[in-house]
Amino acid sequence: MPNYNGVWSLSTQYQYAATWQVDNAPPPVAITTLSNASDSVTIETFQLASGSNTTDFGDLTVGRFYSNACGSTTRGVIGGGYNSNVIDFVTLATIGNATDFGDLTDGRRGTGALSNNVRGLWGGGGGSASPSDIMDYITIASAGDATDFGNLSTARNDVSAAASTTRGVFLGGYGSNSSTVFNVIDYITIANTGNTTDFGDLTGTAREGSACSSNTRLVAHTGILAGSISNAVEFITIASTGNSQDFGDLLNANYSTGSTSSKITGVFIGGANTNEDGIDKVTIASAGNATDFGNLSAAGNRRPSATCADHGGIA
Repeated sequence: MPNYNGVWSLSTQYQYAATWQVDNAPPPVAITTLSNASDSVTIETFQLASGSNTTDFGDLTVGRFYSNACGSTTRGVIGGGYNSNVIDFVTLATIGNATDFGDLTDGRRGTGALSNNVRGLWGGGGGSASPSDIMDYITIASAGDATDFGNLSTARNDVSAAASTTRGVFLGGYGSNSSTVFNVIDYITIANTGNTTDFGDLTGTAREGSACSSNTRLVAHTGILAGSISNAVEFITIASTGNSQDFGDLLNANYSTGSTSSKITGVFIGGANTNEDGIDKVTIASAGNATDFGNLSAAGNRRPSATCADHGGIA
């Protein structure tokens, strides 16, 4: 605020107030880790306020794929991966390489990751071992190993997840083989610990999709829905319980997408069928089909992980 001396009349105060500069909040920064190779270390960034291609951010501490990410307003945290329990973090406002954060309680890939501004969680996943029902959590501001949170309703791989400020939601996934697929939606209260509670069901069995959210609404790409590669997007209202409803469609049928969002715009990233370097966007509050947002630097990105400084878990 300017340093104006003297006694102001009310009219003079309003006159000066009109000239004060107001700092605009920076646009929400998002990061995504590429998964186009088993030893991928690449992290890329983009601004969610406007459509754009990604640019280089830095590298993970350890090359891996099928990790998943969550974060706060300041930190992005990337956990797990194929046969990996490594958790890395980056400072979202600062371009650079990741730093070691700690370890998950068990090495696994294909987890569902979610967070509010305090806690981050990873649920489910698997790899060469059996599918898992483990949920781990961390305090995002404090580096260290993850702690057991509780269990999903059933052990499963390739779970989708997103959150409001209070609730985390896990959707779909598959069991010991790809023919055992679930339509289940589970939820937890992030501030507590304990097992999930039933929320409702997806419109069909779904695996290898992804989800993002505002404070109130979660939108999920269904991936492989009822046995077929799908472009379908569904939504739920996070504060209630019930079955998902149709939201619209992505530009292409795809699976193994990644996702993140601001409170306004959700993006679905990469995939393993078509448009593997594409980023589609939706307006979370308004059901409808996705539009083109931009592109990753490379194709072949199966289950990239992503987080944003303004996602639905942040007040």
